Amino acid sequence: MIIFGILSQFAALIFTLLAMGLFLGGLGRNNLRLVEAGKRGLLSATAATTLASIALGYLFLTDNFQVEYVASYSDRALPLFYKLTAFWAGQKGSLLFWAWVLSLFTSLVIFNNRKEPDDRNTPYVYLVLAATLGFFLFLLCAVSNPFDTLGFTPQDGNGLNPMLQNPGMVFHPPLLFFGYIGFTIPFAYAIAAMITGNTGADWIRKTRVWNVLSWIFLSIGIILGGQWAYVELGWGGYWAWDPVENASFIPWLVSTAFIHTAIIQERRGIMKVWNMVLILLTFSLCIFGTYLVRSGVLQSVHDFGATGLGGYFLFFVAVVLIGGFYLLAESYGEFKTPGSVESYLSRESTFLFNNVILLALAFATLLGTVFPILSEAVTGNKITVGQPFFNQVNTPLFLILVLLTGICPLIGWRKASVANLRRNFLRPAASAFLAAIIMVAFGIREPYALLAFTLATFVGGTIVQEYVTALRSRKKLTGESSASAGLKLLWRMRRRYGGHIVHFGLAMMVVGIAASSAYKLESQGTLQKGETLTIGEFTLKYEDFRIYQKYNRTVYAAKLGIFKAGARIDELEAERRNYINAKQPTTEVAIRSTLVEDLYVTMPGIGRNNEITLKVAVNPLLIWIWFGSSLMVLGGILAIIPSRRKKYV
Repeated sequence: MIIFGILSQFAALIFTLLAMGLFLGGLGRNNLRLVEAGKRGLLSATAATTLASIALGYLFLTDNFQVEYVASYSDRALPLFYKLTAFWAGQKGSLLFWAWVLSLFTSLVIFNNRKEPDDRNTPYVYLVLAATLGFFLFLLCAVSNPFDTLGFTPQDGNGLNPMLQNPGMVFHPPLLFFGYIGFTIPFAYAIAAMITGNTGADWIRKTRVWNVLSWIFLSIGIILGGQWAYVELGWGGYWAWDPVENASFIPWLVSTAFIHTAIIQERRGIMKVWNMVLILLTFSLCIFGTYLVRSGVLQSVHDFGATGLGGYFLFFVAVVLIGGFYLLAESYGEFKTPGSVESYLSRESTFLFNNVILLALAFATLLGTVFPILSEAVTGNKITVGQPFFNQVNTPLFLILVLLTGICPLIGWRKASVANLRRNFLRPAASAFLAAIIMVAFGIREPYALLAFTLATFVGGTIVQEYVTALRSRKKLTGESSASAGLKLLWRMRRRYGGHIVHFGLAMMVVGIAASSAYKLESQGTLQKGETLTIGEFTLKYEDFRIYQKYNRTVYAAKLGIFKAGARIDELEAERRNYINAKQPTTEVAIRSTLVEDLYVTMPGIGRNNEITLKVAVNPLLIWIWFGSSLMVLGGILAIIPSRRKKYV
């Protein structure tokens, strides 16, 4: 099976290179038969990468520790679920996973185009996809082969990092990869459009689903990463501006900007150059993020260490950027349009301001992330930028972004009248102002938190007002009930209201982030059985201690009774775990979540007589982050459900 996997990888590379040659020949000779043969070559490459992936999965399932990658990330005691997902736990397997998914996406593009005659753009699209796939297959075959063997066969493997033995971390990496890889499709269409001079909105329309779907995957991946950090790392937070976190957040910001201005090009035919720049940056940042994770140049809680791949990724990013901007300069004359942004008081203008803030956030995050590299290159000392920098710079920018999110639905296209603005702004602004007064009266005085809550109220108010106005109009027109009219309105205008749901979810996240950051409570103490620890309104009583074996770990568990106002309301079990082959025990988090707050408990220490050290936090409204992020994802899904009238790639 090892040789079969190696041969499958090489076969995939050969098929991909053959497909590239056929596409180049077909384009040079204007021969559609060569283009068709090239497509078959890409489909064959997909089959080969699938076989290589099956081979690696089989090696994990059969505990073949002769393979260095399997021995590094698995052991005999590892549960079956984690053996399968150890496929992408390390750098080599994740590269194979990347190549496999990219080949599947490429085949899906070919399948969706099967009933449409190939236009001038399509062969170039396939050529770009083949070149990108070829890059990853080259790395697998020549630099980082997951089927490399050891000079001996160990009795057991090293096992999977205990921190990765968590359901959230199982799904987090592949979903991020889906997002990264998905943006290859619109990038390929953009390059093809510049080469052929077909720079209208056609490539935007054809890739809209890919754009939003990739954004959804990236969003879910980031959310699951934050949730994993919250429940697994035990520090009580969900986002630490870690380099690996930032590596996914930066392209998310730029892709969000691209999705907004793509709407303008599709609707008004303007901002063509801007959209080309944004998709070039989005794809390049996806590759650059991979470089940050796999090069070992930055220290992270979940990077792969120094691997020797950094130079290859930097070279590929340089080729993408230089080649992309060269094509942009060459085809610049094709981008001229008669239209423009007509007024500062227009939806186009708010989208443009939105883009400026998103790119400012992306630049600040990128600068803070790579600053250690820059400082070492200039001074010889690696200076790390901490959370205070990111919070101080990005918090004001993010609040401005939230304000723009509320303003946008209130302003019409092209040019809005002052009278309409006054009428549209009155109720949401009044609601936000009234909410601010009430919050101050109840003791909420922290400036950033108060501002965040007020802006979130404003955003929610604008969305509710717009929807209620449309609902009343439909009821008046059709005579339908409120429930029927509301559901039909959501479905028939799903692209519009999908976006509104995304923005409403963002407002909920803002509330959760602001509350859990500004009003978090923390306490720590060492307890004997029967003793208590008080934090805020909660009292935790140490009631019992037990030790037991489960799967590949020994569990040390402390039972804690939770009391509020003297009454027992719940119980939690905080744990320490010793994993087979792990060098040190892990702390497992116990969480009691409600709509109002999270009670967050870890047990960092256990004494000789079973006395325990507890670290406890109360995180207000934190669950709103997970609810809000789920709404954002649902809104994105609603927005890309296709219409019967149109079918795009």
